[in-house]
Amino acid sequence: MRSPTIEAPAPLLHAVIFDVDGVLLASPHERAWREALHGFTAPERFTTAIYQAQVAGKPRMDGAVAVLRALGVRDAEKRAPEYAEAKQKRLEALVHGGDVHPYPDALRFVEALRAIHVRMATASSSKNANAMMRAVLVAPGRSLFDMFDANVCGRDLARGKPDPEIFLMAASLLKADPKHCLVIEDAPAGVQAARAGGMSALGVARLHDAAGLIAAGANLVVTSLDQVSAPQIELGRLRSVS
Repeated sequence: MRSPTIEAPAPLLHAVIFDVDGVLLASPHERAWREALHGFTAPERFTTAIYQAQVAGKPRMDGAVAVLRALGVRDAEKRAPEYAEAKQKRLEALVHGGDVHPYPDALRFVEALRAIHVRMATASSSKNANAMMRAVLVAPGRSLFDMFDANVCGRDLARGKPDPEIFLMAASLLKADPKHCLVIEDAPAGVQAARAGGMSALGVARLHDAAGLIAAGANLVVTSLDQVSAPQIELGRLRSVS
């Protein structure tokens, strides 16, 4: 499913900023958050909808508090550090076991943008994002991490998404005016952050959640990055493949 392309006049695009988990990589984050709930509540209560609404795109502690609150766990704020630590340990075990995979359409899209010399950055709240990208080899001696001109993943920020701080930092490193930046996100909080920073937003609805991305303000929503025209981005425009 894709939303209509926004035809209203907009600044030309000069740079692209990617979220990591859910956009570039299929990671075990959701599974780790779910399985870490043992001892707090029934893990099966943690659904994909809860993950997208309460966790995706947010700093770890913010996500931990939000999940425990959403599931009605008593003393959510007090118990959140324990839950966040349990999630991190479970995630590290899953990543070490090789449970991280790149999305083929994302690799094709990144390669297409590199071929036309579009400047790119990665910007994820996750402190695990860089390790996961380094684990994905795209060529001998080169990882997915090496494909980008700037990286602000896992930084200690004053405010997490939906605040635009992380994306504004990425734009600064790319030496691009925010209004000329396109952010690619899979979470409503990330789309809101992009729009709050004055940037265009492309939503990737891999989890059949296009409605939430559209409601958050995405200029275009697709289910695969193969649906986005790289030649049009070279011209500074966000368009779907016709």
